[in-house]
Amino acid sequence: MPKKGMCLKLLTGDTQLSNAETYRAYVRTLIFLYTQCAGAYVKTHMGLDARVLILHSLDFNLYSEIRYRGEPVILSPEQIEEIEDMMWELVRKDAPLRKTNMTLPEADRIFRAEGRDDLHRLLHYRSISTINLYSLGSHHDYFYGPILDKVSRVRRFDLIPYKDGIVVRTPAPDAPDTLRRFVPKPHLFSVFQQSREWSRMTGVENVSALNDAISEGRIDELIQVSEALHAKNIAEIAVKIAGKREDGRAQGSLKRLVLVAGPSSSGKTTFSQKLCIQLKAEGMKPHLISMDNYFHPRRMLPFGPDGKQDFEGIDALDTQLFSEHMQALLKGQTVDLPTYNFVSGEREYRGESLQMGDQDVLVVEGIHGLNALVSEGIPRDQIFKIYISCITMLGIDDHNRIPTTDSRLLRRMVRDYQHRNYSAADTLERWPSVRAGEEKNIFPFQEEADVMFNSSHLYELAVLKNYAEPLLFRIRPGEETYDEARRLIRFLSYFLSVSSELVPRSSLIREFIGGGSYHQ
Repeated sequence: MPKKGMCLKLLTGDTQLSNAETYRAYVRTLIFLYTQCAGAYVKTHMGLDARVLILHSLDFNLYSEIRYRGEPVILSPEQIEEIEDMMWELVRKDAPLRKTNMTLPEADRIFRAEGRDDLHRLLHYRSISTINLYSLGSHHDYFYGPILDKVSRVRRFDLIPYKDGIVVRTPAPDAPDTLRRFVPKPHLFSVFQQSREWSRMTGVENVSALNDAISEGRIDELIQVSEALHAKNIAEIAVKIAGKREDGRAQGSLKRLVLVAGPSSSGKTTFSQKLCIQLKAEGMKPHLISMDNYFHPRRMLPFGPDGKQDFEGIDALDTQLFSEHMQALLKGQTVDLPTYNFVSGEREYRGESLQMGDQDVLVVEGIHGLNALVSEGIPRDQIFKIYISCITMLGIDDHNRIPTTDSRLLRRMVRDYQHRNYSAADTLERWPSVRAGEEKNIFPFQEEADVMFNSSHLYELAVLKNYAEPLLFRIRPGEETYDEARRLIRFLSYFLSVSSELVPRSSLIREFIGGGSYHQ
């Protein structure tokens, strides 16, 4: 058996992961290998028919929990190492992988025999009459995309204990011979935990449960509960900014500068407006400022590796001017605020001046809000940093998670078409560069936040489907983004649709589909 630290040297090969779909196939195959071995281990050694859940990513690694009757099964480091040894043994033997196309009733009998109620329920909503079933030894599973043709091609992985579960480390697509580093991020993990609790509380932990709510006429209530959870969370954040406890009594000083940051399509604009309303309810006088107004003039913008001007990097912002203005405002001075004209590419001054009083709060929205460069010279005790992202906790089933990036991509695609006259192909072509910018400019600063807000709604993909599917079907064979479009179409096929008429005008989702009560 290869020992920890030796596996990468003993097992080498030529699997290339630079292609996005090849990388996804690699990860799916790794999940197949891991879930089979983890499930077999707890059954053989602990006598438990437990569920092995792939819950979410952590720095692009995968976080998994093994649950029995709803409670996590905690394994020791030695037990986790034994599971990893089982996985490596199957890799070394090149255990046969098989794909079989079969009818839904045939597949359903197999899944029910293996206790996979999650897949049994998923098949109920499948519109196509057949399914690709994958087999590894006597173990069967389903994935909503292809896997590798051989187990022996899985040559890089590692398992490490974390919290109540296991982190499955994966190789980096751009460096397939190395595993991604795992650096614990307690703030971000706590948001995942809160989101999982919301899913359990509503009884909607996977797509099948969401479809049940839709088909049984319970979706209106689910939407209202999801919206109420958002409102409650934002209200709690406003209380913290105001320096109060939940009972309204003071427990700290008022935070005068609130910085809201997050990746593309996380809902920063609507969140910031909702937060301002809650601050008013706490007796504050908020002023909403967009950090985009502090872009350098277009002629001064830096160029990226692709030869195009880079609006995403920190160097696109006049951080010195921004910091000077914020410091002056916090000292009670009057400041003339700029407005960036995206047509002319120039900053303009239109007579918008501001002077802050005792109860005034600045709420600044922008992707670089957590970067220390934008708040240089401002005392930290006057700043409140918020990280917002769309963290999807819904899974297709126990082993097929929904990547947060897919939810944000669909949000952006719909918004780009609704409000910016971009096609779905335009959005898909830009997405890799957007993601690269996030990796560089946003994600490294996540843990700097005082609080994190999850902007996802359990029901939103069922609504976005109505808008995204027609756009994706416009992309024809031969176009560069065709394969990615088909992947997203397959993904959306798992969801029953929900009418946008059920979405409240105050919902954050309105930022993307339109018809909202907030100014965008």
